[in-house]
Amino acid sequence: MMGIADANYNFIYVDVGSQGRISDGGGSSKTELYNKLQKGDLNLPPGDDLPGIDENVPYHFLADDAFPLQRNIMNTYPGTHEKNSPKRIYNYRLCRPRRVIENTFGIMASVFRVLRKPVRLKPLSATLVKMTCVYLHNFLRKRSSSYAPHEILDTVKELHSVDTTVGLKVK
Repeated sequence: MMGIADANYNFIYVDVGSQGRISDGGGSSKTELYNKLQKGDLNLPPGDDLPGIDENVPYHFLADDAFPLQRNIMNTYPGTHEKNSPKRIYNYRLCRPRRVIENTFGIMASVFRVLRKPVRLKPLSATLVKMTCVYLHNFLRKRSSSYAPHEILDTVKELHSVDTTVGLKVK
């Protein structure tokens, strides 16, 4: 299951088309999102100038290591880096907003326990079960204050802007 979440812990894209035995990289490369991103057909907004910089910077998805570094995909530097080195600081800052997608999957799995283990159903039925969980998760996030109350979520002020895509994760 691969998903993209916004800063409010709602899924904005999910693909459940691969078997769990396929590697993250193999599963992500088979998604419609990845293929459209590769072809430049995703219809992303044009880049913007950052404050204080007169250089156009494209919008990015923050991704885990299953996705290759590309124009619109950012991920961490591989390996271990010295304390306070620029690469270690970059990795830390990139991983902070990626926690949102990790938490989004975690919230959904904690409520819909069927997602905690392999779903032993025919592929179409398993897809329906998982997509139903995603729709219910989003519905409950928007409608119920007792479903994943705000105080149990990571609180990094700059992450909580509406309609901001913050993470891409293969689970």
